Amino acid sequence: MPYSLTPSKLNLIKDCPKCFWLEHNKGIKRPDSIFPSLPSGMDRILKVHFDNYADIDELPPELIGKKDMKDVKIFKDKKLLNVWRENWTGIQYKADDGNILKGAVDAILQRGDKLIVLDYKTRGYPPKEDTHKYYVDQLNIYNYLLRKNGYDTDDNSFLLIYHPDKVIESVFHFHTDLVKIKTSVKDAEKLWKDAINLLEGPMPPASKECQFCKYRDTKIGATLLDY
Repeated sequence: MPYSLTPSKLNLIKDCPKCFWLEHNKGIKRPDSIFPSLPSGMDRILKVHFDNYADIDELPPELIGKKDMKDVKIFKDKKLLNVWRENWTGIQYKADDGNILKGAVDAILQRGDKLIVLDYKTRGYPPKEDTHKYYVDQLNIYNYLLRKNGYDTDDNSFLLIYHPDKVIESVFHFHTDLVKIKTSVKDAEKLWKDAINLLEGPMPPASKECQFCKYRDTKIGATLLDY
């Protein structure tokens, strides 16, 4: 059975491989958690923000003057970028066995012929030293997908992290941190292949910390889910 996976779905493996297996093989998903609407709203206006600067062939102010942004421009093919941004389409790669890997990017920069992945995040506080590590797999996969689609990419990707700084006359001001991340397409391919092998095998054990699996293993949970 072919599988369609995304960076967010692959993240579940590290949390609990059993939950990951059940979702894709039995259709048993974890209950949806409450997701605040503010990050989605910020994501929407940041896309417009970047598009406005792409239209005038300039970098947005938060990138200007950064040492890693020399000779960098915003990717200008807005029609293609809109496809890559859309969750239902994104950047896709279909393997010979029918399995699909896809991901939706935030922004693409370009230096010469090389594309550079940039992902922006909105947080309520400044990033910590290890904040970036939670997004390495995601950025690895975006680079892998671009290369599988015939594009040359830079070995480094970037996180642009926005967090609130102050309010002046009812106007919110955000501070930004640009974090450079070394990416690996080999790691992305391994993660994907390991995930497929896991799904095609027997149901793995649950993570010891997984509260969802602990509930499923109760008599009530087993009766309701019957997996």
